[in-house]
Amino acid sequence: MATQLDAKAIRFYETGGPEVLHWESVAVDEPGPGEVRVRHEAVGLNFADTYFRTGLYPSPLPAGMGVEASGVIESAGPGVVDFAAGDRVTYTGSPLGAYSTARVMPAEHLIALPDAIEFETAAAMTMRGLTAAYLMRRIHSYRDGDTILLHAAAGGVGLIVTQWAKLLGLNVIGTVSTEAKAEIARAHGCDHVIRYRDEDVAARVRELTDGKGVPVVLDSIGATTFATSLDSLARRGLLVCFGTASGPIPPIDAMQLAIKGSVFVTRPALADYIADPAERAELAGELFDHVAAGRIAIDINQRYELADAVRAHTELEAGTSVGSSVLTV
Repeated sequence: MATQLDAKAIRFYETGGPEVLHWESVAVDEPGPGEVRVRHEAVGLNFADTYFRTGLYPSPLPAGMGVEASGVIESAGPGVVDFAAGDRVTYTGSPLGAYSTARVMPAEHLIALPDAIEFETAAAMTMRGLTAAYLMRRIHSYRDGDTILLHAAAGGVGLIVTQWAKLLGLNVIGTVSTEAKAEIARAHGCDHVIRYRDEDVAARVRELTDGKGVPVVLDSIGATTFATSLDSLARRGLLVCFGTASGPIPPIDAMQLAIKGSVFVTRPALADYIADPAERAELAGELFDHVAAGRIAIDINQRYELADAVRAHTELEAGTSVGSSVLTV
């Protein structure tokens, strides 16, 4: 029978900079109805984590940190039928608390993890990979030969999106900050790379598309790229604002959408694309198949000990990260 156990976790009691994160001992109870207790093997580090820490995404305090991890179920509570002790699982989008060595959580958030996917790989890609999955498979009906503009092409989501886009026969124009990141983006399939600090992105996109612009822009940056993204769209194109690394996008002037070519803007959230268990399983299954077969590589370029979350957040916000990052347990 499951018993209470001692664990470690990152918690915060006020919003602010990385220094508000604290490494603490916590007691993890037995799982209740519909819950499981998971022993984590690896934890995902995502830019969205900083939104909770700063208060951009409000959360009752005190709170745990993180929404993505992988591990093994230690025990299952009453009413849990799809999972059992010993099962390998991963998850994203659950209640805060993933930055921990173990936790109790609702079983409904779990995704069965195939043996072919390692725990660190799962923690590095569940949120990023499912984001890439809906961007590639749900947000737009791409046609073979389409060209897309992808901001942050050397980031964790960007590298997965680029590889997936190439599987769909798309041409990818990626933006990056440095030549080192440009090389990484090219190595993962980017057809053209624009260093946004040195070039006019929209002008370069027009040049690469014979003045037409692109049918889709995938923008995870937000405030600083919004105008450029609009200016890069073809007539009746779609701007997908799926992140706010530089801050929220500005208020939208509907008339400007007409002036820019009757363009569309959407601000999707991953939660709305994995809320349905069947759709989540379908997207995860396609993602896992690509990764297991080697068609999509997951680059883990930063590893931090879970207790070192302050440094991890500091470096994440500094923009020095490339590809995916994980916290090791």
